[in-house]
Amino acid sequence: MIPPPNRRLRVALVEDQPLFRSMLERTFADMPDLDVVAAVGTVAEARRILQPGVADVVVLDIDLPDGNGIALGVTLRRAQPDLGVLLLSAHDAMDLLLDLPPDVAHGWCYLSKTSGTSEKALLRAVHAAAAGETVLDPALLDRVAPRVGSAVSQLTQRQYEVLRLLAQGFSNAGIAARLEITEKSVQNHVYAVYSTLGIDAEPTRNPRVRATLRLLEETGPSL
Repeated sequence: MIPPPNRRLRVALVEDQPLFRSMLERTFADMPDLDVVAAVGTVAEARRILQPGVADVVVLDIDLPDGNGIALGVTLRRAQPDLGVLLLSAHDAMDLLLDLPPDVAHGWCYLSKTSGTSEKALLRAVHAAAAGETVLDPALLDRVAPRVGSAVSQLTQRQYEVLRLLAQGFSNAGIAARLEITEKSVQNHVYAVYSTLGIDAEPTRNPRVRATLRLLEETGPSL
């Protein structure tokens, strides 16, 4: 959930490694628009503390000592439908996003702990989760390629570049800056991507999320 203009984004951390949890706390505490409202290490603590309305985004380790972070995220999301979820994992498990129950599938992001994710990518994912969007780990996206015969494989090279940046949480302006093209060109490429993938561009159906999940579904390890 995007907070009102006069309130900072409230972030909760569920991470069982004390050192990594403290590093995340320090990173978020240094951001002027974020507040860390909870930092715990177990599913039991999270369920006790993270009552609906406490946080706008929860950053979840997938592997917790007393349970699974994805199952915890589903439980928290069903209690608070506007809660954003950012999953962290020591393994490449992005495909898990494709198995989420449909009623809670929006607003989940995924970053790997071991891919060298930058602070900017981390913060982009937090804000994307709060906005109900889906962001994928940029380093892991570098390791995949479109599956032969898929709709994604029908994209032009430029359209595929735009889709990958969209899936990393970049706005049209951010994509334009990265590719050194105009925002109008980016918009045209985005619409072309939606058309090729058969995605309705109606904003209320969050086409960026659907395009990101199609990218995840229709790519595999590059050879």
